[in-house]
Amino acid sequence: MKAVLWILTLLIPVVAVAQQNRTESTPGDFMWMNVGNAGFSAGRSDWTSLVFSPAGQLHLAYMDWGNGMKATVMKFDGTNWVNIGNAGFSAGIAYYTNLAFSPSGDPYVAYRDEMNSGKASVMKFDGTTWVNVGIAGFSAGAADYMSLAFSQSGEPYLAYMDEANSTKATVMKFDGTNWVSIGPPGFTTEAAWYISLAFSPSGDPFVAFGNVEKVTVMKFDGTNWIGVGPPGFSAGSAPFTSLVFSPAGQPYVAYKDFGNSRKATVMKFDGTDWVYVGNAGFSAGAASYTSLAFSPSGEPYVAYQDTSYFNKATVMKYNGTQWENVGNAGISTDTADYISFTISSDGQPYVAFLDWANSWKATVMKYDSVYTGVNDPVRFSVTMYPNPVTTRLTIDFKNVKDPSKVLAIYNVTGEKIFETQTDDKMYVLPVGSYPAGLYIVRLRANNSNRVGKFFKN
Repeated sequence: MKAVLWILTLLIPVVAVAQQNRTESTPGDFMWMNVGNAGFSAGRSDWTSLVFSPAGQLHLAYMDWGNGMKATVMKFDGTNWVNIGNAGFSAGIAYYTNLAFSPSGDPYVAYRDEMNSGKASVMKFDGTTWVNVGIAGFSAGAADYMSLAFSQSGEPYLAYMDEANSTKATVMKFDGTNWVSIGPPGFTTEAAWYISLAFSPSGDPFVAFGNVEKVTVMKFDGTNWIGVGPPGFSAGSAPFTSLVFSPAGQPYVAYKDFGNSRKATVMKFDGTDWVYVGNAGFSAGAASYTSLAFSPSGEPYVAYQDTSYFNKATVMKYNGTQWENVGNAGISTDTADYISFTISSDGQPYVAFLDWANSWKATVMKYDSVYTGVNDPVRFSVTMYPNPVTTRLTIDFKNVKDPSKVLAIYNVTGEKIFETQTDDKMYVLPVGSYPAGLYIVRLRANNSNRVGKFFKN
């Protein structure tokens, strides 16, 4: 009975209001929806890296199979995804593409450069074209698991697993002329898989890494790389490490936790020890591609590939007591690989991934209000019945003055599954073939925009 009542609360029509902003919202007022078209890249997209520019524009870097497996960067212009410079701008195949912005707003991309024996290369967009930062292939040997970040003074730093130094960690920075090592190359005692680089609020570079080994976090103290808490502090092996500082300045790390059934775990450093944030292994099933980010208000979010939902993408957040789903679990249409996660300055979560439902191309989704794009100062709900519905949904337009209307239906992942233009006062929508669940109805007309929800039994 409680479940039925909860569903019905989502379906109560929104009362007509003569104001620009709604003052209340419920979980049912939000959904995961595509940013632009799903599968927008030219071809398969590996090693996706999703980042906001300082100006607030969403950018995606990836290894572009539609352009010779070279590096491509695209940005969302508010309507479409467009290339930054040429698509496939790297000289050769680019693995481990990783995107970061300089404080002045220039996009930089690091990658393993197969044109240069698998060594590290970094390129930046100068406003016209992509140019090398220093020499191409500047590392001593092949470089894997790139992690690029900028210091407070604006210098690009690159951490990577260094094949010239027994697959241990090396960090380098560009001093304006050359790439130079920060501390000794290969400074870790173990191999540094899935390395993640982040700067503390005080400007110290930190790295996290783990795989067969447990998670270790280290920082550079100006002379040496030293441990942050004990080395190997996780319960078991820990691939897909993701290191981020909270707004309060605490280091957090997310990872796939082999010590807890391969589920997602997040830990934070309390100044002495690494402690769990909520329960260890909080995800429903095994979690790969764990990607951690913080909301502006300080809530940690984690996106990951979710085996409990057919390897689709899931996003969870910690509410101060426990981890909870952000929207529905399994937000993607099909398997989601190479998940990259970020949150906008106004708190909207965004997730990018290689999309099996769209020929392994890139898809980006955001969790947003179903009222996004409804800018009319008077906003009404759509009148429809019966609700819940089993076979046929009647949508009533009697209060819509405009003769021409566009009716669209979206599922909870933000995919548009139906659209039609009509001049009628009523429309009967056959929904018998729709899977059971919640659906969003949007009605666009010249003088009003309306949104509603219905539940298919």
